[in-house]
Amino acid sequence: MPDPAPYPAAPPAPPIPLAALLAREDLGLRLVAGPEDAEIQWVHTSEMADPYPYLLGGELLLTAGVLLKDPETYAARVVEAGGAAIGFGVAPVHDTVPPALVEACERHGLPLVEVPPQTPFTAIARAVWRLMAQVRHQELRRVSEAQQGLATAAARPDPVPAVLQQLASRLGGWAVLLAPDGSVLQSSGRPPSREAREALGRLARVVSPAADDETGSGSGTGPGSGTGPGDSGAGTGGPGDGATRRAPASATDSVAGTHLAAYALGGGEALVLGIATEGREPGGHTVAGMAVVLLSLLTAPHQGTDATGRSAALVRLLLGAEPADVAPALGPGPWVVVHATRPGEPPDRIAASSLGAALGSALVDANGTTVRILLTGDRRIEPQPGWTLGVSAAADPAELSAADTAAARALRRAEATREPLARQRDAGLAELVAPGDAAVHARGLLAPIAGTPALTETLRVWLSLHGSWDRTAVALGVHRNTVRQRIARCATLLGADLDDADVRMELWFALRYV
Repeated sequence: MPDPAPYPAAPPAPPIPLAALLAREDLGLRLVAGPEDAEIQWVHTSEMADPYPYLLGGELLLTAGVLLKDPETYAARVVEAGGAAIGFGVAPVHDTVPPALVEACERHGLPLVEVPPQTPFTAIARAVWRLMAQVRHQELRRVSEAQQGLATAAARPDPVPAVLQQLASRLGGWAVLLAPDGSVLQSSGRPPSREAREALGRLARVVSPAADDETGSGSGTGPGSGTGPGDSGAGTGGPGDGATRRAPASATDSVAGTHLAAYALGGGEALVLGIATEGREPGGHTVAGMAVVLLSLLTAPHQGTDATGRSAALVRLLLGAEPADVAPALGPGPWVVVHATRPGEPPDRIAASSLGAALGSALVDANGTTVRILLTGDRRIEPQPGWTLGVSAAADPAELSAADTAAARALRRAEATREPLARQRDAGLAELVAPGDAAVHARGLLAPIAGTPALTETLRVWLSLHGSWDRTAVALGVHRNTVRQRIARCATLLGADLDDADVRMELWFALRYV
């Protein structure tokens, strides 16, 4: 016969604090020894002289002391079994709680609760189950609300920092995205002490497989290490047996009252989610698990076999291969090049990867303030919140250099017109001028107003809106008379007749290059 299933380590319901039970006035319970910060996981009634064999740990042990002979031994055995507290009924055997039992519980740090005669043990058990049900309901509601908040955050233009912010807010602590070496990539919330941050960095190295790849060694366990959702456990191979150490999916620790947890993200980037809180709230681990899933998806490179081959083709191209030689590995195409910027904030690697995932490509290059993405021509490219995009026309692999230039021009046009997305146009007069020569001419032409950004921006918007005073005022958030004054000032400083269409055209082209 198969071995019977072991007893569960904890009940399916969350524990409740003893203080919550003592606060129930209808029960009339009174703490006579020990602390009140114990947590109750079960309720058990026993009149055995030695209750140890019948306890699982975490119980509120209810007894009337029928066979109580040696209070010291009784209290010691309850502590040895892991009992959370003793509830002593003062009737019908004893008129009061035996003083020797009070002293023994005090010595052992075991909470001892006096149960008045009018309170049956069943009423206490019922109260515990009801309190547990309330805690479970609150936990489920908290998890449900957190799930909605995290899903909403993941749909924002900057999903990774938004998810971290939501997680830090829900857990009331610090959420951080860590590199395999423990360095901080992005974070949200109030950082803990330096000691706690350093400990969290060590946990990151415990759960990150990349740490083993770099050092060639490592322990599968760390301070308080454990396994998270979906973890298959750490490897157990010893030195010289050829086994490869498998890092745990999660690890926990506690430093100076701060609870720390590190979770390995999937997706091949070897990133780690770190969390620091001042305690462990019910449902916190479940909320963190949902964040792990979202962040794994958001930071994954999303590369299949085809995409890996394309990346290799791009590497060979950068190393000097001819486009015609690389084209078969890259794919027949056609291909589209996208240039993207984020107004006012240079994109980092995570933001660039998230944009690539949103557009459906893993071929992403983040260089300075511009992100370049290569997509297959059948992809439908839509505006992305928080980004300005320039999109080339579909091109064969041998024409990608020209497509890259066209995407850059489309991006400049989108920035000039304040549009979220601009696509490549058929070549016009402006496209025939070398960008370097055009920039030199533009700086000279606009030099009289270049030192006053308000004038330059007003002229740009006014020309893009075909000289409309009212629409320009709305776009800039100023009064229409302010627009008139600025345009008049531009005309004076530039020595130009802004009613002349040729002058307007030349200024518009010049503004594209500054």
